[in-house]
Amino acid sequence: MHFMSTAKGWHCQFLEEDLKTPLRRRLTFQDPSKIEEMAEKGGAVRTSEGTQIMEYALKQGRGSVWLNLTEEQYRKLK
Repeated sequence: MHFMSTAKGWHCQFLEEDLKTPLRRRLTFQDPSKIEEMAEKGGAVRTSEGTQIMEYALKQGRGSVWLNLTEEQYRKLK
C-alpha cells in the first residue's frame, strides 16, 4: 500500500506483488490514523522500528507499507 497526503486527504493505492501493477480500488481518508489502522488490519509487521518508520512517513506526507492480506481482503481490493 502506498499512501500520500494531498489537499483532498490521504490517498491510498494498492499494488500487486510485482510493485508495478495497481489494483483497481483506491481509498481516501481525512484522518491519517486510518492508514495506521489499515496497516494493522492488513497484517503489516509491527515492530518498534516499523512504528517509527510509519510515523516518519506520515509526517513526511507519503510512504508505503507491505501488507500481508488474507484472500478475502485481497478480493475486496481487486
